[in-house]
Amino acid sequence: MPDDRNDDEQYGPADDHLAERLAEVDDTLAEQRAAALRASLDDYELDPEDAELLAGITAGDDIVEYLPALPVVAIVGRPNVGKSALVNRILGRREAVVEDTPGVTRDRVTYKAEWNDRRFSLVDTGGWEPDARGIDKSVAAQAEVAIELCDVVLFVVDAMVGATSTDEHVVKLLRRSGKPVFLVANKIDDTRQEPEAAALWNLGLGEPHPVSAIHGRGVADLLDAVMAKLPKVSAVASHEVGGPRRVAILGRPNVGKSSLLNKAAGEERVVVNDLAGTTRDPVDEVVEVGGKLWRFVDTAGIRRRVHLQQGADFYASLRTSAALEKAEVAVVVLDVSQPISEQDVRIIDLVLESGRALVLAYNKWDRLFDDDMEDIDRRRYLEREIEQDLAHVAWAPRVNISARTGRHLDKLVPALETALHSWDQRIPTGKFNAFLSELVAEHPHPVRGGKQPRILFGTQAGTRPPTFVLFTTGFLDPGYRRFVTRRLRELYGFEGSPIVINMRVRERRQR
Repeated sequence: MPDDRNDDEQYGPADDHLAERLAEVDDTLAEQRAAALRASLDDYELDPEDAELLAGITAGDDIVEYLPALPVVAIVGRPNVGKSALVNRILGRREAVVEDTPGVTRDRVTYKAEWNDRRFSLVDTGGWEPDARGIDKSVAAQAEVAIELCDVVLFVVDAMVGATSTDEHVVKLLRRSGKPVFLVANKIDDTRQEPEAAALWNLGLGEPHPVSAIHGRGVADLLDAVMAKLPKVSAVASHEVGGPRRVAILGRPNVGKSSLLNKAAGEERVVVNDLAGTTRDPVDEVVEVGGKLWRFVDTAGIRRRVHLQQGADFYASLRTSAALEKAEVAVVVLDVSQPISEQDVRIIDLVLESGRALVLAYNKWDRLFDDDMEDIDRRRYLEREIEQDLAHVAWAPRVNISARTGRHLDKLVPALETALHSWDQRIPTGKFNAFLSELVAEHPHPVRGGKQPRILFGTQAGTRPPTFVLFTTGFLDPGYRRFVTRRLRELYGFEGSPIVINMRVRERRQR
């Protein structure tokens, strides 16, 4: 992306007196001038979309709303018995990552589900194994937490394999919890295989429910039985929060995204491991940071070439993109102990393309002052890299943090609030047209092909992100549009939010 400073050289330096002159413009006078400019558009060819845009737009308020706590259903079992496939079948869509390889799901991931007009939270977990080590131990721990924080448990067993010693360990764990348990005999694809499910009576959990998560057979009967046991309001979950701002945590693999969520939540909410690509499903959690509630969404690391990925990593990348679309602000985590890479820049550009607010979190900052750090010149080169590679997002708030120790985590909230305020910011039409008039008077658009494009009228068409529409008599150079954007930032801030400037070239009506 071109550096805005080149546009300054072409169209003129920053005008320090522009803000003073605009401050002197009376609001009433500005509105009258804007109304006159708006009336002059009647001499030009306008389409129905133009009329709709000029009619005005209202913005809604964001209010934190507390709803009754939804009952929670947790799905547990040993690896590769079809837990995530059952989740997808209940949801009615391919939401959880499914692959034949055991151990694809690692975190406990919560989804909103509905059956017969009853809404509930559905928790998918990683495979539980006894005496697990390394990352498998962390995965098993998350499954145990899910059992404690649910109202009903669906214990999934591969009926074609039968009960194993691992299944018997899970049964002991479930009995200690005292939660209602439904024994799900999965992979029963037709009636001829139903006798296989009868052998699971030996587990002592009551009647097995034969289902086929892949084909959907028996799942409806299972859900009917679950709804009969499920309370209307959860006895363990906290109240549902309808309004916290959604924050997506993005970055390449192994930069500390999951550690950041765990530190913000104050618990081991997601699995953290030195193995790159530990997170695969987006994990969201309502956390209280800085006295406010936020919905943080930890995402899978975005790798260099998404189209060359296969299996779980490919679908994890797709779900990361979907999580970004649902978010309001993105925190892009950068590892300061490593050079800023092309991959980091591509992730930031992905946020810009999505139109989300942006905060840059420089993680592992404490390592720059570690005497044991191999590259002692890293501190010297970091600022140079930021200036060269991230010049096009110099407007994004920057926070230097350590997700491992929690250093400067409190500074993340002011940065998020600033970015979201800019994302919601609206400039009155009168003020915006006064800004355009002063700017064009000082730095008119260059003549192109013997003609000089004029800006007839401008309005802010929307927020989230701030989107401006300019009615012009000709095409404005990209450099000139960047010049207008830069002056908008200098005058009105918009720190942490991308700005979109669109054009509508209109010709004068034939008399």
